[in-house]
Amino acid sequence: MTETTKTHVILLACGSFNPITKGHIQMFERARDYLHKTGRFIVIGGIVSPVHDSYGKTGLVSSRHRLTMCQLAVQSSDWIRVDPWECYQDTWQTTCSVLEHHRDLMKRVTGCILSNVNTPSITPVIGQPQNESSQNIYQNNNNVSSKPTAAKILGKVGESLSRICCVRPPMERFTFVDENANLGTVMRYEEIELRILLLCGSDLLESFCIPGLWNEADMEVIVGEFGIVVVPRDGADPERIMNHSSILRKYKSNILVVKDDSNHPMSVVSSTKSRLALQHGDGHVVDYLCQPVIDYILKSQLYINASG
Repeated sequence: MTETTKTHVILLACGSFNPITKGHIQMFERARDYLHKTGRFIVIGGIVSPVHDSYGKTGLVSSRHRLTMCQLAVQSSDWIRVDPWECYQDTWQTTCSVLEHHRDLMKRVTGCILSNVNTPSITPVIGQPQNESSQNIYQNNNNVSSKPTAAKILGKVGESLSRICCVRPPMERFTFVDENANLGTVMRYEEIELRILLLCGSDLLESFCIPGLWNEADMEVIVGEFGIVVVPRDGADPERIMNHSSILRKYKSNILVVKDDSNHPMSVVSSTKSRLALQHGDGHVVDYLCQPVIDYILKSQLYINASG
């Protein structure tokens, strides 16, 4: 497949990230490596979206701390970014609404058409109105007459992800689109397929099978319209999990299971283990969390009880 016929993917991970672990980062890396190996996808970015404070989970620290820890964890990555939109809302948002927000945002600023994971769109992607007199919403003052190559498009879209986190567009150069997004200076796009996929561990997939936990209409949208990339954790078998849910069985072709080393050392790392290690002064915490996150936790005295 050529670069323009492959599906361009943004991986979106929602969760508490309380705290974010090395396992979370490796989940992104493993998913990207697997998708690239299939020959069908090009992963152009990853988004970490921490849950709102009103989620109500016991022991959930403030989003101010969780956002900072997430930013520290991805500061050396050139493709994973943290998005604060979910935390900045007035109340808790469903995973479905977070996916829809990012899909609508990407449509608005790129003009790309997003569709089901196994149903590529045949609609040409147009980032600039055919009426030349109407101003493009992300147009700058430079006169661009040549159509950019797919490589340039990919670079610009990827470049945009580096600005999604907490960065406002320079108002003197760009027309305001969204306080957390700036898609650069590209004037028009070739026909490429850009899709947002929910990235999760097999534990989240298993939660779909718990009666009443998820809204069925939301599940239909998440799995049917977006699609999921599942990274196995703790030896769980995603195939077995999918057979326990009628909706997961219905959209099984939209669920991509990462097939790599099933005994990957990061597959057993969790936020719960990290918090316990911190509370008990367990030196193994360095295996679970990156050093900048550990330093921030110690400085802010998070998760550490009086005896820790």
